[in-house]
Amino acid sequence: MFDEKNIESMMDDLGVRARNAASTLGLASTDAKNTALVEAAKALRLRREEILAANKKDVAFGQDKGLSAAMIDRLLLDDDRIDGIAAGLEAIADLDDPVGDELARWNRPNGLDIARVRVPLGVIGVIYESRPNVTADAGALCLKAGNAVILRGGSESFHSSSAIHQCLIEGLKVAGLPEDAIQLVPTRDRAAVGKMLTMSGVIDIIVPRGGRSLVERVQTESRVPVFAHLEGICHVFLHEMADPQKALDIVVNAKMRRTGICGAAETLLVDSGAIGMLIAILDALVDARCEVRGDSAVQAMNSNVIAATEADWTTEYLDAVLSIKIVDGLEGALDHIANYSSNHTDCIVTEDAGAAEEFLTKVDSAIVMHNASTQFADGGEFGMGAEIGIATGRIHARGPVGLEQLTSFKYQVRGTGQTRP
Repeated sequence: MFDEKNIESMMDDLGVRARNAASTLGLASTDAKNTALVEAAKALRLRREEILAANKKDVAFGQDKGLSAAMIDRLLLDDDRIDGIAAGLEAIADLDDPVGDELARWNRPNGLDIARVRVPLGVIGVIYESRPNVTADAGALCLKAGNAVILRGGSESFHSSSAIHQCLIEGLKVAGLPEDAIQLVPTRDRAAVGKMLTMSGVIDIIVPRGGRSLVERVQTESRVPVFAHLEGICHVFLHEMADPQKALDIVVNAKMRRTGICGAAETLLVDSGAIGMLIAILDALVDARCEVRGDSAVQAMNSNVIAATEADWTTEYLDAVLSIKIVDGLEGALDHIANYSSNHTDCIVTEDAGAAEEFLTKVDSAIVMHNASTQFADGGEFGMGAEIGIATGRIHARGPVGLEQLTSFKYQVRGTGQTRP
């Protein structure tokens, strides 16, 4: 049993357990890892009522704390979402195991045979808020990639995450893998986060998933390398050669499908040559109960549009709010994105292949799209199974962090007795 009153010793114990489990897990067979995932999915379905009961406690806790509707939506579980979590585990089991993959192999003139081979990172720490599904997604991805993981869920999702974690443990037991391969920090105390950030030598990488304050804290205080993005300020740009129907469909979906995810569009940029197609888009957004904030030209087109301020171009709403700006062609869009993008996901809607290629080349974001909703900025939609997050940095991982991004590599050098002169 852990001593929740002594956070320091509790976290040290978790770290020792994780490091020991990582040594075993890194050598585990693909079959064993897949069995653990499939059995965990079965447990999720069998324990559905228990998970939903736990989630009700968390939703009530979140409402008492005054969480926004978007945050409650992130927290909420129902039958469909539980089925989706279970299916996600099975999808990860179906993915190719990256551990042991030979990335490259070559021979030197002296006869040395050199191979670069994928290996697990080791121990991963995941710190997240609200979304209880991250417990399953992160635990499963780390497991399949041969890593032990320490999960620190948000206080809002404490009960839901604990119930989901127990299903993952059941899967590990059936597969004969160490239960300490997936550990959940058993306290809401924020001091546990501070301790995790100092556990260099035990934790090999930290992955924060949450709001700006959490990610900024992790990036500022962590002594462990971090995969992170601060915000998803995602843009959709309607080029003058956009197809009006595609433009309408993509904008409404990118904003309104799920407003609380990091891939939701927050700013719509409209080429001055495409302003005519904005009339129908504004009507559709208003009908969908989206609050629209726009510059003076946009305000003149629809009486429901609120005046946008400078702050709107740097705001991740995570809600049914969209800011709209008229720009002078592709160059105007590129300039705005360069100044305001969070380097997460940006999209151009156009039938002009040349303009599309220029946008895809010049926009320096982790994900750049042409004629597709930004809501596709997701590891599952990329065919990577679930994801542990979207990384917007440039070192090691960028974009959806899936199985391959949760591995490193080593060099295997085979000789026949060579010595170096």
